[in-house]
Amino acid sequence: MAGRIRRKRRKIFKRKSTKLMQKKLIMLFMGIVLAFAVLVVRITYINASSGERYSKLVLDQQQYGSRTIPFKRGDIVDRNGSKLATSARVYNVILDSKVMLSDEKYIEPTLNVLSELFELSPEEVRGIAQENPSARYTVLLKGIDYDKAKEFEKIDEDDENHPYVNGIWLEEDYVRTYPYGSLASDVIGFTVDGNVGSNGIEDSYNSVLNGTDGRVYGYQDKDSTYERTVKEPENGNTVVSTIDLQVQSIVEKHILAFNEEHQNQAWDGAGSKNTAVIVMNPQNGEILAEASYPNYDLNNPRDLSAYYSEEQIKKMKDDKKLDTLYSLWNNFCVSETFEPGSTIKPFTVAAGLELGKLTGGESYVCGGYVQTEEWKIKCNNTSGHGTQSLKQAVENSCNVALMDIGNVLGVKDTVRYQKIFGFGEYCGIDLPGEAAGLLYTEENMDPVSLMTNAFGQNFTVTMNQLAGSFCSLVNGGNYYKPHVVKQIQDENGNVTENKNPVLIKKTISKETSDIIKDYMRGVVEEGTGSTAAVKGYDVGGKTGTAEKLPRDNEKYVLSFIGYAPQENPQVVVYVAIDEVNSATPSDGKLAPGLAADIMKEIFPYLGVTKASQEKEE
Repeated sequence: MAGRIRRKRRKIFKRKSTKLMQKKLIMLFMGIVLAFAVLVVRITYINASSGERYSKLVLDQQQYGSRTIPFKRGDIVDRNGSKLATSARVYNVILDSKVMLSDEKYIEPTLNVLSELFELSPEEVRGIAQENPSARYTVLLKGIDYDKAKEFEKIDEDDENHPYVNGIWLEEDYVRTYPYGSLASDVIGFTVDGNVGSNGIEDSYNSVLNGTDGRVYGYQDKDSTYERTVKEPENGNTVVSTIDLQVQSIVEKHILAFNEEHQNQAWDGAGSKNTAVIVMNPQNGEILAEASYPNYDLNNPRDLSAYYSEEQIKKMKDDKKLDTLYSLWNNFCVSETFEPGSTIKPFTVAAGLELGKLTGGESYVCGGYVQTEEWKIKCNNTSGHGTQSLKQAVENSCNVALMDIGNVLGVKDTVRYQKIFGFGEYCGIDLPGEAAGLLYTEENMDPVSLMTNAFGQNFTVTMNQLAGSFCSLVNGGNYYKPHVVKQIQDENGNVTENKNPVLIKKTISKETSDIIKDYMRGVVEEGTGSTAAVKGYDVGGKTGTAEKLPRDNEKYVLSFIGYAPQENPQVVVYVAIDEVNSATPSDGKLAPGLAADIMKEIFPYLGVTKASQEKEE
């Protein structure tokens, strides 16, 4: 009985507790609704009475309070620290139409300053502002220099004489400049769309040269006291190239002089379709100079006026103009393939010596040509060289002797050694647009191709390929990867990375290298390369004359590749002249002559060992 009474009391208490809780929840809900209603009324009141003022503050903070601080793209310098490419600080004039138009008293004073200081038309600026009166950011002018920026800063701070100048400000920026204009344009390249590298080092080291933008948060002007936080930009790194400014200047001076001497209207006034030169250190693969002509102004890479009249440019259709620009921007040394001609003969002989298929005691009889079933393949001396030794065959550049050597080597070893010397594959130079060239394989090399490959026809190379491999011929057989960058530094000049020489492989033995150098010294002393001789220096090298396809069209690539001194070579110079404008377009003296002009100037500058010193040592 007592238990039933207790259970009944608990049920009554539970019902009372539930009703009390429900009442409390209803009261809490009504309180929240009431508070929300009060908040809505307050917001409505603020918006009606002061909405414009608060909106302006918010918009001002959106515009100015979170703006970008651009980074400075890193410099490109030569091996001695001379700036080849740099970024100069400039300023852009920005218009805030909403601020300028917010009060009539701001308009005329602001337009007057824009006109007087920046020579901007008041009518045009007024039109821009009225066309979009709520615009907060319009670039009126780009590239204002520091002096102009300082003048504006004085006006902006001068409340006494210029109290109503409002709605304009200066934004920091950088512009890429090239102090030496067209110098080393193939190697350096240029930038587009601000900080995107195009061609050359600007392209291949784009991520190294670029930094990270900073940002300003917050806002403070004459009437408000908002705090400001600045995240500083991280500037790009400096790229130290292997290029020597003086050597590059000498090379380009002589290339220009050569083209002016052999001017040809067919090539827009140039002396050849293309004239290119590489100067290289054979002991480590560093490129000291690399140039081709025609070149272009890095500060204005789309300017064709150096080679075409205004009338000619106007007549060009867009696709023709673009093709012409691409042709100018093209790095011949890296991207163009051609048949190397007789500069390949030392490689053929080196392969034979290395394999033991040649001993150096061979002799050959040249009658001026070799007759096959289908072809009569001529020597460069159509009357024939007669009997000659292996060394004389190289000195006289005898095609007949080299065809005999090609047959001795055979298809398998010819193909194998072309690969060992790096032909038909990328050499890995740190510049964009590298081509590989075309070779025969064991399966498709026929007997005629075997013979013509031996003297440098029917396969193609690039200048960088051949120069890199030639260095191994004269330095004892060490193949170093050709490269144009030697070091990366931070913006304070601290070295962050060294681009050390990369030894790729061994191509030949030192014994074979010494024999080949002896033969190539003879080329300059007694043979086809005599015009490459430089008084006081022991120069060796090899000439090349490659007839372009179709044959018998009187178009040639003339070349010479040489080195000095004879012992422990310090410099390699490679010259290629594509389709020279000359009464005798196959004149084999032109390329070694141009090489000699260059070597006469760069040897003393580089401290190349003289002949007498070499003998004493």
